[in-house]
Amino acid sequence: MILLDGKRTAEAIRTELKQAVINRKEGGRKVPHLAAVLVGNDGGSVTYVNAKVKACEEIGFESTLIKKDNTITEEELMSLVNKLNNDPEVDGFIVQLPLPAHIDELKVTEAIDPKKDVDGFHPVNIGKMVLDLPCFLPATPAGIMELLSRNGVETSGKDCVVIGRSNIVGTPMSIMLSRNSNPGNCTVTLVHSRTKNLKEKVKQADIIIAAIGKPGFVTADMVKEGAVVVDVGTTRIEDPTKKSGWRLRGDVDFENVADKCSFITPVPGGVGPMTIASLMINTLKAMELNGK
Repeated sequence: MILLDGKRTAEAIRTELKQAVINRKEGGRKVPHLAAVLVGNDGGSVTYVNAKVKACEEIGFESTLIKKDNTITEEELMSLVNKLNNDPEVDGFIVQLPLPAHIDELKVTEAIDPKKDVDGFHPVNIGKMVLDLPCFLPATPAGIMELLSRNGVETSGKDCVVIGRSNIVGTPMSIMLSRNSNPGNCTVTLVHSRTKNLKEKVKQADIIIAAIGKPGFVTADMVKEGAVVVDVGTTRIEDPTKKSGWRLRGDVDFENVADKCSFITPVPGGVGPMTIASLMINTLKAMELNGK
């Protein structure tokens, strides 16, 4: 079993991006600027956004963190999005999800300028992704593709099962892995809560992408010998042995599944760091596409 170390792989990407920033500075060119909007105090969102800000600092990007109470109105948030769309200093920005229930997430996502949509969630970018046109790819699926590529995981001709059909991970992941590319060229099955004989389908997979948000969902009896397992899950569960009182657990029962795998991602330290690395890649791309 080989651990797909997202932390180490993301560190290599940050080193490359750091050099790109140094080169830009030496050439008298602009440094990428990422802005992040955080609404409320959701624990997972706070941790994730802080990690993005830290990555910007390490690489040398400029970053702006805009915090708003969860009482912000939809109109006020839309006004903030419009302001960021028109700020020439901001190359790319994200509005961290989830948002409070009184705000329409799709409406906010659609309001973001596709040229600054470094999360890759805007319908324009999703549509271009489907057509395999240049665009900002959704950060988590793109990070997984980069992780597979940089660790030499063979995907061509493999049977892949993606568990979960979200617009953020599962659906775009299935599209990227089925492309005529490397990584890619998989035969992909997308399973979800209505899938019949789900366990049997998963057990036939050479590659499993678990993105369903249910801790420990993928058990050893669902994984065949030699499978590649990528765990996207990051659910907080209670753990009195930890100072924080909680720990992260993935969608895969790692302790019992790992020995059956050829490759497997840990949680934490697997997909999470790669998502942030992809966001940084998109931010640099956004600036370059705007001719800065």
